[in-house]
Amino acid sequence: MIAFTAPAPRHRTIGVKVGSVTVGGGTPVVVQSMTNTDTANAEVTAKQVAALARAGSEIVRITVDRDEAAAAVPHIKDRLAKMNVDVPIVGDFHYIGHKLLADHPACAEALYKYRIHPGNVGFK
Repeated sequence: MIAFTAPAPRHRTIGVKVGSVTVGGGTPVVVQSMTNTDTANAEVTAKQVAALARAGSEIVRITVDRDEAAAAVPHIKDRLAKMNVDVPIVGDFHYIGHKLLADHPACAEALYKYRIHPGNVGFK
């Protein structure tokens, strides 16, 4: 026999806006997904972001790990607009996020939020 327990109480947090979506602050849990494409390929990445949004993702994360990926982000956002897909895109940065954002201001402007990959923090 399987014993079921009540869900753990939610942690109290302050809500933050990611585009038009509020995360935390007592709002319902938000469905987030992450692409598995090479972000430098704007066409393929935009198609996958659109598919994830249509499947119910309320926020989609994309990897921004090098110059080519950062340069593609504004093109991804443009392609999504042409497909009438309005989903907040979060940039998932690895190692050199600060440099990529500084070197590619259009990338910084196209993203709704930035996420520094926690596995890449604290190394030299």
